Amino acid sequence: MKKTFLFVCIENSNRSQMAQAFANIWGGEAVEAYSAGSKPSGKINPKAIAAMAELGYDLAKHQSKSLNEIPPITFDYVVTMGCGDACPWVPAKHRIDWQIPDPREMEAKAFNQVRDLIAEKVKSLIDC
Repeated sequence: MKKTFLFVCIENSNRSQMAQAFANIWGGEAVEAYSAGSKPSGKINPKAIAAMAELGYDLAKHQSKSLNEIPPITFDYVVTMGCGDACPWVPAKHRIDWQIPDPREMEAKAFNQVRDLIAEKVKSLIDC
């Protein structure tokens, strides 16, 4: 049975998008991954697209979306990243909050460090 994941941040333009991408990369057919924002920006940050392109993933095919645009299911895991009180309740078997800084204004090296931190956390989550 597929594990379902929802990754949530504020703008759905950086962290949650990369987390969804890593879940797709490593989870394959065993995972159904979504991402959304509590206040979506409507676009993917070009820095996130570039950071994922370095790893061979085309994040430009993703869309920034709100929580109203995700399926109305009970997720196996809902992972929030920095939206605090702005993250509304979504039905989930497990809730996790990752304290990951918003890389939006970071230079490429620091941005990639955040990307790599997200990658490690997603890999551990899929393996559990």
